[in-house]
Amino acid sequence: MTKSAPPRIEMLWEPDNPGTVLAERFDFADAAAAADWVSRTVEQHWGIQAGPCERITMSFNNALVWFHTPHGRRVAKWSIATHRFDRLAALAEMTAWLDRRGQPVSAPAQTLDGRHQVEVDGVSLGLQREIDGELLDVTSPDQVRAAGAVLARLHEALSSYPDGQRLTELTPPAETLDKQISDWLGSDHPRAPRKAVDVLRQRLAVAPADPLPTQLVHGDFRAANVLVTGSTVTAVLDFEEACPEHRIAELARSAVLLGTKFDDWGPVTAEVRAEFLAGYQSVCRLTPAEAAWWDTLVLWISLAMIPDGDDPTGWGDAARQALELPAVTTGAE
Repeated sequence: MTKSAPPRIEMLWEPDNPGTVLAERFDFADAAAAADWVSRTVEQHWGIQAGPCERITMSFNNALVWFHTPHGRRVAKWSIATHRFDRLAALAEMTAWLDRRGQPVSAPAQTLDGRHQVEVDGVSLGLQREIDGELLDVTSPDQVRAAGAVLARLHEALSSYPDGQRLTELTPPAETLDKQISDWLGSDHPRAPRKAVDVLRQRLAVAPADPLPTQLVHGDFRAANVLVTGSTVTAVLDFEEACPEHRIAELARSAVLLGTKFDDWGPVTAEVRAEFLAGYQSVCRLTPAEAAWWDTLVLWISLAMIPDGDDPTGWGDAARQALELPAVTTGAE
């Protein structure tokens, strides 16, 4: 990168000192050293000359750097989690495939030798172009409905991903829904409203017995990972949690957590969840079995979000409100 002021360094959500994290966790003496490494690595593997770096953002084992190039702004993301390197390479290939299928994703740039993720200097690194947009605003019904429709189209695409077995081998499918909820009910949750827990137990007892099929899903579809311009979703970000799962489980989890961002983890209203579901069903209707699971899953996920201590954002109230969910229309027209 050209000589310029060192990039700004920051933590995405952790309270740690970013300078200390950059040095002790990522092994760079300072921001200038990290920027210089990114510049040399991007030019070596992608053949792109990097210009001034603006900022470096870190969270857990990941770091992102924003910088200028002659072809526009780019974002490099690297991970030091060596046990995830095979998975990150597989996810990069999957994201590139989704981009070719016309899905609104942040496509990884291809290296000079045809890869979409490289392992170099003990890290796994990918490169993307910066995509314009703001994080999803759950107070906008149009944006919420558009997000639901995008998730449905994403599910349809992922269901036919030809190399899905590779990711399934790296991340086995979750337990069945009844097993997951039964295990949760069998543990202690002192802050959960007793009535809501009792209702969850009753709903589980009458839930459909047939196991639902699994497929690849995004794994973390919520406001923090959805960019929007106007009422159009411009990009779905961060597929690092992609895994085989029941699509109704992701749909319900996304509806409950839709408004959450980096350090803002409050619930959305029932109206927002309904709008999101309507957007999804405008593209892909739920089967009767999936619809029968909807209110059970929304209640369970709401209960599971209640913190052990204070509940400043109102997850307990959200769980109580989930007791009064209306019936969901099934796939029959």
